[in-house]
Amino acid sequence: MGELWPVPDVLAYLAGHWRTARSVRDLAGGLEGRFEGRTSFDALDGGGLIGRESGAFTWQGVTRPAERTLRYEPGSGPGRVDVRFADGRPFHGLDLSSGHHVADHPCAADLYRGEFTVRGPDRWRTVWRVGGPAKDLLLTTDYLRETPDA
Repeated sequence: MGELWPVPDVLAYLAGHWRTARSVRDLAGGLEGRFEGRTSFDALDGGGLIGRESGAFTWQGVTRPAERTLRYEPGSGPGRVDVRFADGRPFHGLDLSSGHHVADHPCAADLYRGEFTVRGPDRWRTVWRVGGPAKDLLLTTDYLRETPDA
């Protein structure tokens, strides 16, 4: 797993803009896709952050615009947040106080298992394994903080 970077305050760590690169592998069919874009974590009214991801997703040679919005609301301590879908439905908890976290999200008959690893002050990774009767996917996303001189 490599070196972990403990995060005492998840909201402060995530705030700002991140270059986002995701590989998507369909383990059953052998197909691969790629997302390239940006994720912005901006202040949310009432506390927390709104994470807006936007970019281009390429699947089977076709590139299309793609976007996603998640809410990151304060959890039971500064190292923790509750991640919710844009409409407020619960997604998963997130505790990065050790620099690493595993979260599960059941979706119909499929299970999403996410592994979050903080690699340093300006980079982190998520690996989602999605398994069940409808899906067999591996999604690996790398986030690199955008800096003013980058």
